[in-house]
Amino acid sequence: MTPLLVAAGALVGAPLRLLVTRLAGRGGRDPAVGTLAVNVAGSAVLGAVLGLAEVADWVVALVGVGFCGTLTTFSTFGADTVRLTEARAAVRAAAYVMATLVLGIGAAAAAWLLARAV
Repeated sequence: MTPLLVAAGALVGAPLRLLVTRLAGRGGRDPAVGTLAVNVAGSAVLGAVLGLAEVADWVVALVGVGFCGTLTTFSTFGADTVRLTEARAAVRAAAYVMATLVLGIGAAAAAWLLARAV
């Protein structure tokens, strides 16, 4: 049953990531903005799920592993960083790495604390 829940969550997370990154890259904008957005949003959702005191295992499988696991993307974050570095935009690459880490961990922590308070 658990693999089916993970797959069901992935059916929503993966297309949503594609949509957000494509929308972010429209008009010549950097698609890394979309990657940053989905990574921060996914971190917040996962933080909230894990912060719930009585969260069922099936919720973690569906939302945490399936949805958040496919919504967020470390590989694209890495590729975006390399692409920016190769384009001689080292400052932007470093800012992107720092923003991803600070905002992602901050969103997860804030959502976890909020869920614990509820």
